[in-house]
Amino acid sequence: MAVAGFVTILTEALPAGLLPQIGDSLGVSEAMAGQWISIYALGSLLAAIPLTAATRSWRRRPLLLGAIFGFAVANLITALTTSFIVALVARFVGGVSAGLLWALLAGYAVRMAPSHLAGRAMAIAMAGTPLALSIGIPAGTLLGKLAGWRLTFGLLSVIALLLIGWIAAKVPDFAGEAETERPSLAQVFAVPGVRPVLAVTLCFVLAHNILYTYIAPLLTTHNIVGQTDRILLAFGVAGLVSIGLTGALIDKWLRLLTLVGIGLFLTAAFILAATDGAPLVVYGAALIWGLGFGGAATLFQTASARAAGTAADVAQAMIVTAWNIAIAGGASVGGVILETAGAVGLPWASITFLFVAAGSVLFMMRSTRLKPANLFDYRKKAGAS
Repeated sequence: MAVAGFVTILTEALPAGLLPQIGDSLGVSEAMAGQWISIYALGSLLAAIPLTAATRSWRRRPLLLGAIFGFAVANLITALTTSFIVALVARFVGGVSAGLLWALLAGYAVRMAPSHLAGRAMAIAMAGTPLALSIGIPAGTLLGKLAGWRLTFGLLSVIALLLIGWIAAKVPDFAGEAETERPSLAQVFAVPGVRPVLAVTLCFVLAHNILYTYIAPLLTTHNIVGQTDRILLAFGVAGLVSIGLTGALIDKWLRLLTLVGIGLFLTAAFILAATDGAPLVVYGAALIWGLGFGGAATLFQTASARAAGTAADVAQAMIVTAWNIAIAGGASVGGVILETAGAVGLPWASITFLFVAAGSVLFMMRSTRLKPANLFDYRKKAGAS
């Protein structure tokens, strides 16, 4: 599960470190090259809920294998084509595969683990995200600079094919949902806790992708040129630490970890907005940012799964949709800011959305009169629903 997530995140985010190379190769601007991330996210957000709803009765392992095969095809076409339009279509197909895969991963992890370790199992399954950010993207960025970005995407296709064989041999299969056990999408959306988690996810991830997609031009404004891979490495290593802490603490401290993550990210964004370009300060901001972001996927998906109970796959599809709306929005909004206000405006836009996320969390706590430790813990209410 973790390797599947690794391939998904790497396929999605690798263009962020190679925008200049991709743009030069295909004859487009960096802002246009950044739309590779937008179109991927668009495929995910359009496909996640419909595909998950349509395949709820399907056995889980064949569905998982089909999603990973989609990555193999999409990355191979991306590596071989010389057309920007064809590459966009391939990226869209990869995004469709990602939307289905992310909807499956959380439920798969929960079903393979004892109920009292569900949060920890999900943290392990989601470890592919910080691994991709800390190791995969810096390594892919370096390889893309040395040997060309096409080779990097070709290797991703090979990894996906190897992963198909590994899953077929080692991952257990599970039945889908029986017809009588399926609440409607509207019923799942109405479960207490699902909508608040979706709102916080949307704002938090939007803030992240405004910065992350255009990290290379942002670093240029700080006079840090040629160090994108190292900055991403610092971010990713901190993300690994974050996912470890999240896995250890999430079953008891879900609400607190969410608030701390938002606070750390806000701190990093303020540093990036205010710094005069001192490299050590920027590296410090990347570390703080990674600590705040690393456990986010696990936190939001665990909260969603707790809220939805047996309908976890559908709730995960909604999280995937919100997440990818934020990815597409981050790439698009960030591209507009980059073209109009310049890269210096990117941190301030992220700060705005992070304040909205923090305000949403505090508003939920106050309006629902829940105890802080139970802010995102709606399992009992979800079961009653």
